[in-house]
Amino acid sequence: MSDTSTGGRAAARRGGGSPSQGRGGAPGSPDPSGPPSGGRAALRKAAKKGRKKKPLKVIAISTAGVVTVALVGGVYAYEKLNGNIKSDALFAGTSGNAGTEKVDAFGRSPINMLVIGSDIRANAADCNLGGDCASGTGGGDGNADVEMVVHISADRSNATVMSVPRDLMTNLPACKDDKTGASTNGGYGMINSALQYGPGCSVAAIHQLTNIPIDHFAMVDFSGVVAMSDAVGGVNVCVSNNVYDPQSHLKLSKGTHTLKGTAALEFVRTRHGFGNGGDVGRTAAQHLFLTAMINQMKSAGTLTSPTKLWSLANAATKALTVDTGLNSIPKLIGLGEDLNKVPTDRITFTTMQTGDDPTNANRLVIAAGAQTLFSTIANDQSLTTSSGAKSSAAGATAKAAASAPAVETSKAPAAPTKSALAPADVAVHVANGTTAQGHAGDVVKALISDGYASNSSTENPPSSHVKTTTLTYGPGRQADAQEVATSLGLPSSALKQGTSSGIHLLIGADWPSGNTFPGGKSSAPPANTKVALSNANVQTGNQTSTCAQVGTQDTVSLPGYGGMTPIRAYTLSPKVKDSAP
Repeated sequence: MSDTSTGGRAAARRGGGSPSQGRGGAPGSPDPSGPPSGGRAALRKAAKKGRKKKPLKVIAISTAGVVTVALVGGVYAYEKLNGNIKSDALFAGTSGNAGTEKVDAFGRSPINMLVIGSDIRANAADCNLGGDCASGTGGGDGNADVEMVVHISADRSNATVMSVPRDLMTNLPACKDDKTGASTNGGYGMINSALQYGPGCSVAAIHQLTNIPIDHFAMVDFSGVVAMSDAVGGVNVCVSNNVYDPQSHLKLSKGTHTLKGTAALEFVRTRHGFGNGGDVGRTAAQHLFLTAMINQMKSAGTLTSPTKLWSLANAATKALTVDTGLNSIPKLIGLGEDLNKVPTDRITFTTMQTGDDPTNANRLVIAAGAQTLFSTIANDQSLTTSSGAKSSAAGATAKAAASAPAVETSKAPAAPTKSALAPADVAVHVANGTTAQGHAGDVVKALISDGYASNSSTENPPSSHVKTTTLTYGPGRQADAQEVATSLGLPSSALKQGTSSGIHLLIGADWPSGNTFPGGKSSAPPANTKVALSNANVQTGNQTSTCAQVGTQDTVSLPGYGGMTPIRAYTLSPKVKDSAP
């Protein structure tokens, strides 16, 4: 597969788009640039009608980041946004599938979504935003400028965003794009070139590389990044030094800037300005942009302003191509609700481990640690501690989103009635109902080691031995009990609601030894986070003061000069306007 755009299949593949909207019409007619108009009475009427339906809350993840979109109201708004969304098949491989998720003891399933930033230029306006264009008219097969696997844990308490550098060389699968008929026999090539055969081929390639099940994809093009950065009022980013990358056109002075429009696109596309001038430095900068955008939306009132919400929702849905499992507003609502449960400080951003390709200095190959990172995500293991426990050791201060309701099955308990506390705030009191000496104490030590409250303790044993292990919780503590049960590998049938406060574990004869319930834990080995996160450019979603590291190597050039650092290029280009003040 080639790294270049060579044709027009993408344009044929992605025909359609949003319905055309005129700007004329009678007074009070809907304006496509904003929410339904017509005065306060019309707005009240639309809002009243909207309340008959579930409020529309959509969270979409784009090239630029995780974009939260929410709005209330009205049939027009619903149909307008629904019509914006484009879709394609999830999997385009000629054999196999995208993998199957494993459910936990409560019937809950993790979610893995591939986020694709396409370099497809669908029109002349997109061509003007930079990069290659076919005959100056846009289109082209397209490659993936960005690929990120977004993992949301089954209990919704944590998430991982793993970037796959576009320069990675790997074995690619055979694919066929059902929309265009274009096909490939696969072979050794750059991971980003799989997109030439549709986003479903990118899904097949990522799944083949990582063995991580992929449930959904979301793809956004150049213009989408511009529109969504404007919709949130700009994104604040910091650069460690002056930087100028003539290829992406990013030019910023040292310090913090608010990026809007094309400046945002220049930042997320820049590769020669950050790190060593390769794609790994670019992914680190993209993670900073994502983090800033997430926190910007939460702090700037985006989710509570109807005008801002409409602007963001309209921009996001226009920019997205999703798999058919997400091709409507109601389907996106569910994903949005799941994403919204994860606190920002429990989102871990990583880049898969790579090394230089010995045969090509401009390419990358998989490196040590990557397979461990892949396995940790595939097995839904937390990257919080060395044991994979969801503890406060990683700085979790918000109430954990382990409040995610269990999926109703014949064995699963009813949904919890309140949010779970962070494990460090949950004390578990253990009684030994078996003949094994010291069993309760060993379990308490294991729970504390996993991050549960240090005042967890043993209790007096019952007067007689018991056959079945039970975990009893007080009113309003079901979500906390579910978290404890998951850590211990207990089946959902072991949970019982009692009348006394607190969480109490009674070990029965069905648990004769060991610190976890027999057969209850996953057969996967404990997560080795030290290996999984080594050389992975790790940061969490609450790190808003980190600056993108400007490169100090000769990675750029200017007419009349040789190679130079992006810092020197900035100094030598006083007549080039900065991307942002």
